[in-house]
Amino acid sequence: MLNIESLAKAHGQTPVFKGVSLRVRPGEFVALLGESGVGKSTLLNCIAGLDEVDAGRIEFDGVEVGPLSADERARLRREKLGFVFQAFHVLPHLSVAENVELPLRLLGTAWRAGRREDGAARVQELLGAVGLRGLGERLPAQLSGGQLQRVAIARALVHRPALILADEPTGNLDPATAARVMEALVAQAHASGAACLLVTHSTAAAARADRVLQLTADGVVDGAAAGVGPVHAAPRAPHCP
Repeated sequence: MLNIESLAKAHGQTPVFKGVSLRVRPGEFVALLGESGVGKSTLLNCIAGLDEVDAGRIEFDGVEVGPLSADERARLRREKLGFVFQAFHVLPHLSVAENVELPLRLLGTAWRAGRREDGAARVQELLGAVGLRGLGERLPAQLSGGQLQRVAIARALVHRPALILADEPTGNLDPATAARVMEALVAQAHASGAACLLVTHSTAAAARADRVLQLTADGVVDGAAAGVGPVHAAPRAPHCP
């Protein structure tokens, strides 16, 4: 589903990372650990086509991201990518249900093509799955931080993306709320069969993944180097971490 080869990125003359290679299979949940400043968020932005790379190759669902135009990258994100932001990025003037429904509205009939399910029903299904049933009419200002993060997860999953990118989804949450958010993310990612790449500095969040890797300035290494292992180990991809 996602194949990254020898990726490098710098801000001016300052290297962010180099030699990053990894693969994520369909249905696999991979956690990428890394300290603050190592470039975790930058890597996700590069994968999503929001930021340019200086070297290397990103292939997503058989499509190489680098040569795509801005419009083609936006279409790829709309159709096949779900992004869970650390800062939530919910729209304050929209209700919870309207925030979750937004990816379906952007896709329009393209999402409904070949599907029998109704968009409103899909929104309610996701709200229930992440523990927000009955809160669809509330505005974001009426929710807690943990609830807002679950809105962000539901929004990222509502259009059944092939790939989910999660940027420190528990970084601003207390331990109990963080555990509930991770439970919702893991369960929904596995239920939908989506590939998921989680970047985090939290070993507790990473331990929920099928496979744990560590991002360093010189590339990606196996999570065992960080002393972290997954709850359910998955076989590793050949030739690269």
